[in-house]
Amino acid sequence: MYFGVVLSPCYGKVEKVSVKDEARIYEWETLFMIKTETGNLETIQTSVSGEIESLEVQEGDEVIPGMVLAFIKEDLFVTGSD
Repeated sequence: MYFGVVLSPCYGKVEKVSVKDEARIYEWETLFMIKTETGNLETIQTSVSGEIESLEVQEGDEVIPGMVLAFIKEDLFVTGSD
C-alpha cells in the first residue's frame, strides 16, 4: 500500500474542497481551489488515483507552500512484469 501526499504550492486561502474523506479520486481530478495572496485561483490536482485517507484542511483555512492538504491511499499495484 502506498500513500500520496497533496501539498499546497502557494500561500493563500482554501476556497473550495471538492472531495470528501474516504472518497475515491482519479488522476487529475480537481481536489482543492486555493485563492492566492495575489487573488488568483489555483486549482490543486494530483497525478495519482486512489482513496482519500484524510483531509488536512477545510474551506477557509490559510495555507502556505509545502503544507499538507490531504493524504491519498494510492491504488498502485507494483508487478514484476512489463
